[in-house]
Amino acid sequence: MRRSVLAQRWTDLAFLHWAVDPALVAPLLPAGTAPDTLDGVTYVGLIGFRMEGVGFLGSPGIPYLGTFAETNVRLYSVDGRGRRGVVFRSLEAERLLPVLAARVSLRLPYMWARMRITRDGDVLTYTTRRRWPGPRAATSQMAVRVGAPIAEPTPLECFLTARWGLHTSAWGGTRHLSNEHPPWPLHRAELLSLSDTLVGAAGLPQPTEPPVSVLYSPGVAVAFGQTHVLAPT
Repeated sequence: MRRSVLAQRWTDLAFLHWAVDPALVAPLLPAGTAPDTLDGVTYVGLIGFRMEGVGFLGSPGIPYLGTFAETNVRLYSVDGRGRRGVVFRSLEAERLLPVLAARVSLRLPYMWARMRITRDGDVLTYTTRRRWPGPRAATSQMAVRVGAPIAEPTPLECFLTARWGLHTSAWGGTRHLSNEHPPWPLHRAELLSLSDTLVGAAGLPQPTEPPVSVLYSPGVAVAFGQTHVLAPT
């Protein structure tokens, strides 16, 4: 990355993932991308975390507006140049102004939500209820217990977390936005409870089985570069 446009920190992340048929999610991805797969399978992720210290062009983090809870539903993509990324189907955030800015600038499906992250010892609980633009019945509550650090992540754990970019359809083309951050410090995690309708509201089958992967990370510092157009839409 030659120039950092946007910097932030992601903290207290819970990663929940379910396997899904690539053919099922392919129509949901931007033009010029395809489902990224591992052993013929792709995944849908439900990720809760806290965004901290969002700042532009090397400036300090914006007070209040630059720190907020977020929960996203995401898929995994690869483009014609082999760049692997994520495709967000929805992103819940508790600050309205960042929601509006992201929707306008990159056409990302940010939603304004009432959110809370609490911690009691090694147990974290992520709660969200969508406010706008709807459906207002879209909610999620998940609780995880943080376990031991992972010294050597498995191929699946690397596949689900080692993503340095996103793909999105915006302003007449499919765009790739790259980011840089250190390797994730990952921990095992146990899912204690889950009540979620965000996955279904994002146009995906609502999972009925437990996730195949549950991970936790204390977080990393992240920098984003400029976007690059891949293909016309």
